[in-house]
Amino acid sequence: MTDVQIYTTMAVFGVVILAIAFDLIDMAVAALLGVSVLFGFNILVEDDVIAAVKTAGGPLALLFGGMVVARTLAGTGIFDRIGTVYLRATKGSGKRFLLLLIALVAPLCAFLPNATTVILLAPIIIRVAVALGIDFVGPMILTAIVSNSAGLLTLVGDPATFLVGNSIGMSFGQYLHKVSLGGLLSLLVLIPLLPILMPDLWRLQRPLPPHASDKPFQRPWFAVLSLAVLAVMVGLFLIGEDLPIPIGPPAVAIIGASLALLVIYSVKVEPVDNVLRDIDWKTLVFLGCIFFLVQAITKTGLLQSFSLKMYEWFGTEFALAALALIAGIGLLSSLLANIPVVAASILMVKGYLVAVEAVSEAALGAHFTDWPDAVIPVFISMMFGATLGGNATMIGASANIVSIGICAQNGKPVTFARWLRYGLPFTACQLAVSALYVLALFHFSR
Repeated sequence: MTDVQIYTTMAVFGVVILAIAFDLIDMAVAALLGVSVLFGFNILVEDDVIAAVKTAGGPLALLFGGMVVARTLAGTGIFDRIGTVYLRATKGSGKRFLLLLIALVAPLCAFLPNATTVILLAPIIIRVAVALGIDFVGPMILTAIVSNSAGLLTLVGDPATFLVGNSIGMSFGQYLHKVSLGGLLSLLVLIPLLPILMPDLWRLQRPLPPHASDKPFQRPWFAVLSLAVLAVMVGLFLIGEDLPIPIGPPAVAIIGASLALLVIYSVKVEPVDNVLRDIDWKTLVFLGCIFFLVQAITKTGLLQSFSLKMYEWFGTEFALAALALIAGIGLLSSLLANIPVVAASILMVKGYLVAVEAVSEAALGAHFTDWPDAVIPVFISMMFGATLGGNATMIGASANIVSIGICAQNGKPVTFARWLRYGLPFTACQLAVSALYVLALFHFSR
């Protein structure tokens, strides 16, 4: 790539981000125009399309599958029943509403894809917020932030975290021992910030609306079959990759979507066309464009060139390198899709560790697992930066994009500035706690 193409790529990316940040143009249109310019200048070519589609295919499949299953469940009345229980549990208290939201979202996101969980729970959270007479935008932003943060609780909780762990051969048990406590701390730090960032909602106390008796399910078999599809989907998310014929999360999402549409077609509740028409295609298009933009950024080679820079800056001071990664990858992940950022950063960090002779050149291979204990916290810092950094902006993670899409569909568009008002302080505190946790890991690994 020539210098002119590199400068053009960076300029296009900057303009797209600024256009979205200042709400100058619809974010999907801005992203599409940016990708079009890159194609027009021959920066993105056919090979890049293949690479971007390969990277984006998994996340987009997860989103599509989650949207179809959630849309199917919406027609059963199940969300209304759960929403009623949630509403009663709040006792009209905004404080209880927020704390119960965290308790509801976090356990699911430890095992299920974050964006899928947001899609499934959004109807419940919005229904309860409306019943309490409060603006649901703040709770929906919190839902996305909690879902992203909870991805740190287990190795399979977030694609970026899994990518880093898998690249160094970290087992599920090793992850629980080394990382999960840090993930829990990143969740707990949200709680003392709630009365500061959401004071009106935190202090809210309102009488509950009169309790209406739950309507019986009009099509009980439809509800049973829809829940069975969800159960199959969740089960395959948890054990699919351990089956004799492994089934990855994207394939599971497509299987779930197919079964859900089969149920809709068989029970004749409504035309399949209606379900597909209600899918949030705008969010899928925008996220796909982001992956194309990231492919162009990766193609510049700027991320990879930082391997030698890290060697010059930090030498064998691994703790300083880890702190820099938390901040640097956190910043990148707030503006770029974290999966390709992490993929490039893994190569950068491995190159750095080879350069300082912490490991041999064999470490650059895909199956190297003999990492010294002293460098493991460096990789863990990547997990924290990539997973938590995306909380800062509304385009930093797929769960964020899904959340603002749902808000817009329900008549409450979310601006870049409004998300930043919550996301930036939450993220800053989470990254600070993560930095302290990583420093503690270095201390105890001596």
